[in-house]
Amino acid sequence: MTKDTNTASIIMAAGRGSRMKSYDGNKTLLPLIPGKSLFEGSYPVLLHILKALPAGPKALVVNYKSEDIKKATQGFDLTYWCQPKLNGTGGAILAVREFIENQSCNSLAVTMGDVPFIKAGTYDRLLDKLDKHHFVILGFVPEDKKRYGVLEIQGDQVKKITEWKYWKDFSEKDQKALTICNSGIYAVRRKCLLDYLPVLESRPQIVHKERNGEMVAVQEYFLTDIVEYMNKDNLSIGYVLTDNEMETMGIDDPASLEKAQQCYKKMQGCA
Repeated sequence: MTKDTNTASIIMAAGRGSRMKSYDGNKTLLPLIPGKSLFEGSYPVLLHILKALPAGPKALVVNYKSEDIKKATQGFDLTYWCQPKLNGTGGAILAVREFIENQSCNSLAVTMGDVPFIKAGTYDRLLDKLDKHHFVILGFVPEDKKRYGVLEIQGDQVKKITEWKYWKDFSEKDQKALTICNSGIYAVRRKCLLDYLPVLESRPQIVHKERNGEMVAVQEYFLTDIVEYMNKDNLSIGYVLTDNEMETMGIDDPASLEKAQQCYKKMQGCA
């Protein structure tokens, strides 16, 4: 694959973040520099992410509090794409299909709007791997796998991303053998991704979620399913490892927000 001088990026920022209690905003706008409280401060998480992304066009997927996001990111050269339903990471990618189609570059970076510490050099490493692979995953080795999805690897190939609800039933030996987790950060060949969007769209997953105190069945789409489809077609799925678990830390609840704020303070040499 010919190496790009620029890369298109997709940033997922549509969700509310239901575990962020006592906060009504979009969690990508939570502050890395706290003020009166954890939730009030300056320098939103999303801005730190945008500054680290590769040069090139950027699509920001929005839904919840979208006007707040647009206002906060006015200084960036972005296009905004509404994900009409909060129906998974695959749903976010389907929402920006037109953006993907309209790009001239070969490579795409896909990132999450609540994972602030991915370095510019890490995105470069992911994208460089597209010379050899069709899809590349950023992996990490945590002290505790918790409920992360894990990478099933043979040689330098990722054969499957297995979610916690499946690997939790594996034998203790098999669980210990699966050490690399999925960060949710990816690089992918643009045309290859486009080829698989119709497949993804035709195969929604049924997920049970709580809505107004009741469990209901909803249709969702998961970008990780594309790994399975590509493997079945003998395409190459690679991975890159970060050497620091903190780099892939997501901000999901008040405790992780406080930790992120402390990490950012240390990064700035203020601690």
